[in-house]
Amino acid sequence: MSALAPTPLYRQLLPARFDDLPPTVRALHERVGFHRYHGKVEVERGHGVLSCLCAWATRLPAEGRGTIDVEIDSTLHRERWARIINGRAMRSRLWASDGLLCERLGLVTFGFRLDVEALGSGHAVVWRVAKVRALGVPLPRRWFDGVVAREYEREHRYRFDVNAAMPWIGRLVHYRGWLDVG
Repeated sequence: MSALAPTPLYRQLLPARFDDLPPTVRALHERVGFHRYHGKVEVERGHGVLSCLCAWATRLPAEGRGTIDVEIDSTLHRERWARIINGRAMRSRLWASDGLLCERLGLVTFGFRLDVEALGSGHAVVWRVAKVRALGVPLPRRWFDGVVAREYEREHRYRFDVNAAMPWIGRLVHYRGWLDVG
């Protein structure tokens, strides 16, 4: 990348480790502009009343298996994501603030600390919750210790695994799958 080109969000947040990432993970997060990716996904959801309420507030996907299309529109400072699972969109906005990847999902804004960790014979980006606000009100971070996401490569495919559970509520969602990132 030239010195004049904008620095993509993930490269800003993982400057020393970004080049350690597998090619498909780097490719997905290095591109600026609008891109669409297609793949398959499996979604498991919690079924309790509080789990369903939390899932509604963050617009989490419905349970099932099927196709996923991910649309990413990235600029220098922000990204807009649409994860379209079986025809239903889960939209979010992402930006960097205070060294965190912030993501607005419905009524909730998360601040994730990104890290690169060994996974099998390669590396994965791991997202862990550092702070959360619902309708602008801060929530205890410890409530979100059961929320973790990983992005990695296996068999030359970009893979994702997102698991969200909370104390007293249980599983909110666990979705995992792959995308073709050409």
